[in-house]
Amino acid sequence: MLQTGDNDDADGSATPTPGRRRRRHRLLAVLAVFALLAGSGLVAGGYYFDSVPTPTDLKLPESTTVYYADGRTPMAKLGAENRTIVPYDQMNDSAKQAIVAAEDRTFWTNKGVDFKGVLRAAWANVTGGQRQGASTLTQQYARVAADLRGVTYSRKLREAVVAWKLDDTYSKEEILGFYLNTVPFGRGAYGIEAAAQAFFGKTVRRDAPPQQQLTQAEAMVLCAMVKQPEADPADPEGSPGYDPRRNATAKQNSIDRWNYIRDGMVKLGYLTSEQAANLAYPDSVRPIDPNAGRSGLDRPTGLVVNHVLSELRETEQFRGKPDEVIRDGGYKIVTTIDKRVQDAAEAAADIRRDTAPEAVRGQPKNWQAALVAVEPGTGRVLGYYGGSSGSGADYAGWYRDENGQARGFGQHPPGSSFKVYDLAAAVENDISVKQRFDSPDTKEFPGSGRTKGSPAGPIRNAEHAPCQPNCALWEATVASLNVTYFELTEKLGTAKVIDMAKRAGVESMWETVKGNPQPQRVDLRDGSADEVARRFSTEVGIGQYGISVQDHANGMATFAAGGKRAEAHFVRSVTKGDEKVWSEQLKQTDLGLDQEAINQLDWTLRRVKAAKLDNDWDSAGKTGTWQAGQSTTQNVHTWMVGWTGALASAVWLGTTDGKPLKTKDGSYEVYGSTGPGPIWRQFMADATAALKLDPDKYRFAEPAFPDDAPETTAPTTPPVTSSPTPSAPPTPSPTPSRPSPTPSERPTSRPTISPSLSPLPSLSPSKTRRPR
Repeated sequence: MLQTGDNDDADGSATPTPGRRRRRHRLLAVLAVFALLAGSGLVAGGYYFDSVPTPTDLKLPESTTVYYADGRTPMAKLGAENRTIVPYDQMNDSAKQAIVAAEDRTFWTNKGVDFKGVLRAAWANVTGGQRQGASTLTQQYARVAADLRGVTYSRKLREAVVAWKLDDTYSKEEILGFYLNTVPFGRGAYGIEAAAQAFFGKTVRRDAPPQQQLTQAEAMVLCAMVKQPEADPADPEGSPGYDPRRNATAKQNSIDRWNYIRDGMVKLGYLTSEQAANLAYPDSVRPIDPNAGRSGLDRPTGLVVNHVLSELRETEQFRGKPDEVIRDGGYKIVTTIDKRVQDAAEAAADIRRDTAPEAVRGQPKNWQAALVAVEPGTGRVLGYYGGSSGSGADYAGWYRDENGQARGFGQHPPGSSFKVYDLAAAVENDISVKQRFDSPDTKEFPGSGRTKGSPAGPIRNAEHAPCQPNCALWEATVASLNVTYFELTEKLGTAKVIDMAKRAGVESMWETVKGNPQPQRVDLRDGSADEVARRFSTEVGIGQYGISVQDHANGMATFAAGGKRAEAHFVRSVTKGDEKVWSEQLKQTDLGLDQEAINQLDWTLRRVKAAKLDNDWDSAGKTGTWQAGQSTTQNVHTWMVGWTGALASAVWLGTTDGKPLKTKDGSYEVYGSTGPGPIWRQFMADATAALKLDPDKYRFAEPAFPDDAPETTAPTTPPVTSSPTPSAPPTPSPTPSRPSPTPSERPTSRPTISPSLSPLPSLSPSKTRRPR
């Protein structure tokens, strides 16, 4: 580490008259430059005069800070160097006075160069004496800014020339501001603001509350460290520097230099003798944090930062630029993440914490949950939990890295939770939730290749309902009858179901491609609905094809907003100083669902038992389960999705290795209602309470059921699908019938392989089979 401060003898002794001083400076400057040129050559001297950098030429790396939605609570800090630039006029006086007393007591009167020191250093260097290093604050800034290293003839000349040029070009205040924002203070902190935060948890901003501002005594501790910001790597114990928390020697060094600075403050008139006598060395320096360099990226919200950067890379301001432009640009990024909602999400979905619901707490290590919450009407992601570490796998969504590669493990077969989109497509197409369907335990569908003679066999219900075999659509929804929903999908056509999901917020779906071990992402926005539908079979209606937790949550937010779709996003604004660089553009797309259709949707899904909240909020939801391979007793993906009028969320619970969910007691009885259901209910209750919203403002309206006289019955012979059937779709897996101990919804088709856009070495592919 470069030792920045080295001018202890600049103590402001008596000086000659102004005329004599100017003549002496000129003479000393000529002698110093001549002596140095004698060692480095006239050509080198001319070169440095022409090429010296000034502050306007420098682009100092400055930390970018990512904030929660309140714009005040930091989430993470990005950048190669921990630096936050504060303009000189916005700093309080504490550090300004202390640094002058510590490093250059003639700063306000000198010409930027310690001519006596340069001459002394030059003479010693030329004659072979001990090398000297005296420098003014301006010279020190020049050295750091120009990245000068070592004590050589050319460096000393360049440092002096740069300092002289700076002093002629800029005011003393500007130079002191450059210095305080540039030099290292230790612990990875560059500049006084980063140092104030790292060592005391305070700020130098004069507009901050007084108790949060760096005090004079604290600033003196920081300015003492400029002399040697870090311990000598070759002798860290014997030469530890001035960080009082490093060891006893360092603390004594700090106290001695603090006393030296205090004496200088008196000499310069910054303190009276009485004030100095009453000033105490502060013992409030924070302990050294070995994890400080991680800057919050190791927490669950580190995954949010990945999505933030991915999102910004697509904006006009940052498209095509390397990530360093964002990370080292000194930006303030305000995210959509509400700290209150995020805390509730982590408390419920991080099943390793003792705050998680009892049903999922303390379960096997391969269990994993993910949760995403979206604000209806805006698309703002208010809470996001894709895993416990920002550097680990993301099970809630996917994003693109700096190289454009897709990253994340966030797609999973949604099972019966996808039936929400079927139901929405039904009410959009004037199919009442009271229309009755033939709903036996087992039914053949020749148009979709699901017959007794086919490899997959007929469609079978995994649940039973009192209404069978003739069930209203709402009854089949609550009981999650696969036969009913398969027929509904045929009746509507796969194109309409997929199109409803896409318009609601599901932008991607993963298809199984023959010969490829991993499901392949299909952008539902590419091509017409009929073209996209050709890549999927009727089984889409019972949740065979993977979607992401984030997309599913956004789809639920659309229904919560009365059919108004908004793009899910993570960034509210980007600013730099007073400049607004980018801000969110909120816009809605109307699904075209009339109020009666929305009312019927709410009315039906609020009858799902797992969706009921115990806090007086109207809520609607749907569970879902996807089974492992051909098993009729083991599940690998479970879901709970739903909404209130103020908040929508989706929860997935599965395994990291693709193996079936097995409890710590050895049971495979894990369903949407028993696994993710408790997570969803706890989160929704805690989040709405934290937001302090009035549930009476978000009540669901009652449907009129204009066709309710009497309930109609759907044709028993399924019509031909409206979208072309794939010539050779993946053969769906059978849906065997079996009783269930709980009212969980789980189509029993085979699941896809364990989801992965870019497999991580620590995760193995799923053992479950792909749809055939």
